[in-house]
Order: sequence, then C-alpha cells, then structure tokens
Amino acid sequence: MSIREVAERAGVSVGTVSKHLNTPHRVAPDTAKRIRRAIADLGYVRNEAARQLRAGQSNTLAFVALELRNPFFGEVAHAVERRAAAGGLFLVLASSDGDPVRESQYIDMFVQQRVRGIILASGTTQDADLERLAARGIPTVLVDAYAPSDHFSSVSVDDVLGTKRAVTHLIEQGCRSIAFVGGPDTVRQIAERIDGARQAVSQHPGVRLEVLATDERTVGSGRRVGDAIVARPPRERPDGIVAANDSVAAGLVQSFGDRPGLRIPSDIALVGYDDMEFAATTLVPLTTVRRPREIFGRTAVDLVRDQAEAEERLPVRTIVIQPELIVRDSSLRRRC
Repeated sequence: MSIREVAERAGVSVGTVSKHLNTPHRVAPDTAKRIRRAIADLGYVRNEAARQLRAGQSNTLAFVALELRNPFFGEVAHAVERRAAAGGLFLVLASSDGDPVRESQYIDMFVQQRVRGIILASGTTQDADLERLAARGIPTVLVDAYAPSDHFSSVSVDDVLGTKRAVTHLIEQGCRSIAFVGGPDTVRQIAERIDGARQAVSQHPGVRLEVLATDERTVGSGRRVGDAIVARPPRERPDGIVAANDSVAAGLVQSFGDRPGLRIPSDIALVGYDDMEFAATTLVPLTTVRRPREIFGRTAVDLVRDQAEAEERLPVRTIVIQPELIVRDSSLRRRC
C-alpha cells in the first residue's frame, strides 16, 4: 500500500498526505480526518526507516532521565511529551539509572535512529558522548544540568542555592545538628546540594553537618537511613534533615512515624527536595525545595526544536532557574 493510494482515497494530494504524516498540526482538521480515515481503511503503514534515510532525521525526540522511577523525572518527561506532541513530534524515553555506560549505549542508539534531537536529564553524561553529539550536529539540550562546553543549551535549577536555603531555614528553626540524606555524590545534582548545605553551615558557627549517603534516592533508602538514625542514642541524632529528594524524605517520615517518642518536627525537622505532588499530603506535610518540572519540559523541547529547525547554528542559551523553598509543617519547630 502506497502513499499515493492514501491520497487518492482521501481526495488530496500526495504532498498533503506527506505533510499530515510529518507535521500533522499544519493540516486542516477536516483534511486530516479524511487522511486518517483513508489510512485506516487501506491499512497503510509508513516505512519509517526509509523515510528517515531520505529526510536525514526523524520526528522523534529522545529523552534520557537519571531515573524514571523518580516522580520528578516522570513529571518532566510528561511535560516534554506534551510539548513535543503539540509540535507534531514523538518522544522516546530512556533511563540511565546513573550508569554512564548505559547512557552512552542509549545515545549510540538514538544517533543511529537519526532522532530530531536529544534531551539529556541524567546528570552523568560523559564528556566524550557530548563531544560526539556536537561533532554530528545533533541538537542536544541538557536538563537539570550545566553544559560543559559552549556547544549545548541547558535549563537547570541552582541546586547549591536550593539546599543553602533549606539548611538556613532549619538553622532559623533552631536546628544545630543537621544531616543531608541521599546520594551518591557522583551524581552532579547531589554533589551540588551537599555543597549548598556545607556553605550554609559554614556561615553559622556551632552548627554541624553530616552526610548520610545512599546508593539510591528512593522511599526505601529513606526508610533505611531513618531506621539507622532511630537506632542511635537520642543525643546523637540530628535535629534537622535535608533529604536529597521528596521520595527519600517520605521514607524518613515513614520510619520516624513508626517510633513512639520521636516526632516531626519537634524532635527532627525535615526538608525534602523537588516539591512533588505528594509532598503536601504526607503524614506530616513536607517542607521542600520546588523545582519547576513543567518549565523544564517546555523549555527543553523549545530549545531542541529551535536548533533542529534553524538553518544555521543558534547561540547557546544557559537558563538557570531560582529554586523556591515551600514551607510546610515538617520543618516548623518554632510552632512546637
């Protein structure tokens, strides 16, 4: 079945059918409806591989996240998909799980498939992979990360400032023994959050910081660290905690909630990170640092699409968003 037969059945030109297949938003709704009906009636299936070879690129964007099981990246991916769909593009998702080798394999695959562009939100992308993408001229945008060279646009949040504000807030609430829970610090975002926590503590004599590292950033990781904290003598427990993300914070809430005589925030004040939807509905509503997932997604798609459609190289754009501390009950010791 050929595209010409589809055009004849729909009563349109071959060019109109091609436009509908490649950029459906540019075809009038009534015309698009006739084409879709003709495609369904005839059982037409486009040879995508051949089309990509002819065009030199596809209508597919690739999105590589650090971990799709983390609700933050899931919501960013959802925002990316909506923005891509509005422009007639499709989205392929991948998760590196913090493994640079696995991410490199995904990048190889996307290069072979001639994707329209790649959005990288892993924080662990190797310089060699970025150099390869730049050499091939594949539009690439970094999300939640800074570009290591002038070849790539990026959109990120100032994570150093985010945890600096969180720790300063805990200190203002009377906390003097603060823990940062999460890891590993080989992930750039985690390293920057730890740096922000250290900077805040360094400005307040008499306040100490410990880093309780985890291999993952999950609810289970938070529970395990919480159980270890509870096992300490009360005087050796932190009185304030900043979690690497809201999932870790939720695990800490679960662990502490099981223990009589240990209350949030009077015994341990708690701040999460990301401001996921569930943060306001945990057992104790969670103070957290908000990162704008919708803005990340929309901006990344717009940047990569602009690069793909430009006739000449566009100037690199580095967009850094200021984080916002959302204060809820989990940190307000002054009210206790």
